[in-house]
Amino acid sequence: MDKRYPSDLDDAEWQAVAAVLPLERPTGRPRKHDLRHIINAILYLQRTACPWRMLPRDLPPWQTVYDYYRRWQRDGTWQHVLIELEHSRTR
Repeated sequence: MDKRYPSDLDDAEWQAVAAVLPLERPTGRPRKHDLRHIINAILYLQRTACPWRMLPRDLPPWQTVYDYYRRWQRDGTWQHVLIELEHSRTR
């Protein structure tokens, strides 16, 4: 996958992070946006400190990104993502 922004995950980082993400539920509607794009959007926001509503249009909608981020913050997933990302960058 091409990196559009400096904050985007490379393939090795994505593999490390994907291992700690919740699996897609077998029932219900399929995901509309790839989780890699969601994480890239969150990392973009953290790196640039731009407001949620100013997220570039080539990334998933800010509301979707915010919903994932908030859910992951609450259940501890985001902390695991950051830990795995740190480990993958120090290898």
